[in-house]
Amino acid sequence: MPKVYSGDLTKMFDISGKKAVIIGGAGGFGKAIAEGYAANGCSVLISSRREEALKAAKAEIEAVAAPGVKVCYFAGDAGDEETVKAMLAYAVSEEGLGGCDILVNSQGINKKMFSHDIDTEFFEKMLHTNITSLMLTCKYFGNWMKDHNLDGAEYQEVEPGKANPNQGYGKIINIGSVRGIRAVKNGGNGNVPYNTTKGAVEMLTKAFAADLRPNIQVNAIGPTITYTPMMVGILSDDEETRNKAAAPLPAMRIGHEIDVVGPAIFLASASSDMVTASTIYPDGGLVATS
Repeated sequence: MPKVYSGDLTKMFDISGKKAVIIGGAGGFGKAIAEGYAANGCSVLISSRREEALKAAKAEIEAVAAPGVKVCYFAGDAGDEETVKAMLAYAVSEEGLGGCDILVNSQGINKKMFSHDIDTEFFEKMLHTNITSLMLTCKYFGNWMKDHNLDGAEYQEVEPGKANPNQGYGKIINIGSVRGIRAVKNGGNGNVPYNTTKGAVEMLTKAFAADLRPNIQVNAIGPTITYTPMMVGILSDDEETRNKAAAPLPAMRIGHEIDVVGPAIFLASASSDMVTASTIYPDGGLVATS
């Protein structure tokens, strides 16, 4: 049966004791979310392709983690199906987290290319990283949660070609972008490939929410331009200069990594149990006012 929260009203945002897998957790939004989760008592497994970056991120996450929180990592390419299977097996093993309640997809790449010189090979790479890898992790982790987080209910056999009848709980959060629903004005600034992939993230999120119903909520977070490590050298080092570009927005500043952490905690907690197939935009008001 679909779940309705009936617990302690002071615990609706509580994620302590939960277990989260965060793809792209070695830096940027993923690492910021991992730190926020760990500080609030949620054990985390971070994953990316670079083991050295994961080791460094693990140490930084552990430094802010609440007592008893486990932090581990898995190095591998989430765009490879066999790797995702292995990642899942490790995550739910006792060596890993021993289960999974939350999946965060924060992986992604970008390259600005105007339409007349789109690099087809790199465009295909962006599609694979920004969309296919999300499909794979949502497929395997989402259905694992549906089959295993049953809260005492009996497992039902899944028939090929039919919807999964199990009603296990879980949360999936995909990191999208305001560029999934808003193209860049005044020429586009070479964002045809990026806009395309982030638009697909919006619909992938909605479709998985419909597929994994009723107790797995699938949502997205769509930040505005944000000063992440990927933007160092692209955006000015001076905060005042950076914010001038966002002066027309109600918030009058660009985003910071911390701006996605609150929405990610909300979407991982019981307080969002009736929120699914939606996107939260920590965008300073860009979507509403542009």
